[in-house]
Amino acid sequence: MIKRSLLCLGLMALPGSASAESNPAAKPAPQQNRTAVSPGTLEAAISAPRVQIALLLDTSSSMDGLIEQTKRQLWTVVNAFAKAQRDGQQARLEIALYEYGNDTLSAESGYIRQVVPLTTDLDRVSEQLFALKTNGGSEFCGQAIQKATQQLEWSKSKKDLKLIYIAGNEPFTQGPVAFRTAISSAKEHNIRVNTIHCGPPEVGSNSGWAEAARFAGGQPFNIDQNQAVAMIAAPQDEEIAKLGVELNKTYLSYGRSGAESKRRQEAQDVNASGNAVSATTRAMSKASRLYDNSSWDLVDGTKQGKVKLEALKEEELPDELRGKSAEERKVVIEGKEKERSELQARIQKLSQERQQYLTGKQKEQAAEGKNTLDKAILDSVQTQAKAQSFTLE
Repeated sequence: MIKRSLLCLGLMALPGSASAESNPAAKPAPQQNRTAVSPGTLEAAISAPRVQIALLLDTSSSMDGLIEQTKRQLWTVVNAFAKAQRDGQQARLEIALYEYGNDTLSAESGYIRQVVPLTTDLDRVSEQLFALKTNGGSEFCGQAIQKATQQLEWSKSKKDLKLIYIAGNEPFTQGPVAFRTAISSAKEHNIRVNTIHCGPPEVGSNSGWAEAARFAGGQPFNIDQNQAVAMIAAPQDEEIAKLGVELNKTYLSYGRSGAESKRRQEAQDVNASGNAVSATTRAMSKASRLYDNSSWDLVDGTKQGKVKLEALKEEELPDELRGKSAEERKVVIEGKEKERSELQARIQKLSQERQQYLTGKQKEQAAEGKNTLDKAILDSVQTQAKAQSFTLE
């Protein structure tokens, strides 16, 4: 029964997956590409240990700083899981995004919206995160947790790491769903809830945020949502960022969604470029195994056995492959794969040198970043991953 459930999840939560919440008509999405999943690839997707993280962000009027911190540190959080594994098997990272407490959302929904379902499509998460806007609102934490628990395709395995991070600043007791009821349901699904109160610790303690985390078996944090994220530049940053942009040239989009996904990739480079360190950490993510675009890129797709080149129509191919023989197409794809591997290797080498440089500034980095969203997440996952027998290094 568990394996069958995981099979469904493996098919639904591949890059670019979406739930009925993101499709108001609740109709099945049309098949975008003629993909063929090999038995070995499918079995790996089923058996791979999972790290599933749902971010529930308060987008009421006072939370612009919270959204900004999340934008700037998304790729830093992703990179923390680049080497995640359990029992020697590499873990799969899935991220979901919710917003709550925004007056532009319907009262019937509890002013809560699923922005992105659990997915490995990290560019989509970034795109939607940068599109968030704050506006007024009523913040119902218990109901937000309940929706995330009920709507997302959580793993059925008790061994997988399943985390909810809810961040905001209003009393945790507001709304029609008691937080203890919502958290009890999450605990039944082996989901650990962590609370991030945006404000002074004493306020978080007095308004239910700390109590909720303790009840959930998670960790309570207090941050200053308006504090600038600590960004320590390194000599390797500029070159890493440039190589990250060069990687885009190695992607060959296919199918009806391919061109759109490639544009999304480029747009998220632009979004990250607003801060030098963000651009660097994004490039590092793009050079890692977690950056999987097999749903729209022929290099990733054919390498993983998720698409058969011969099954695609001419109009579904990128310009670089149209009018070419099967053998010529294969040569182009192999060339792009080789070029990408070389670029990723260069980024990874520079990243190691960068980390050595930053190690000498760890105390300064820790002091400057002690009160921000990313620090809360990174601190807690170390403890909670270990409790589930995951290693991150």
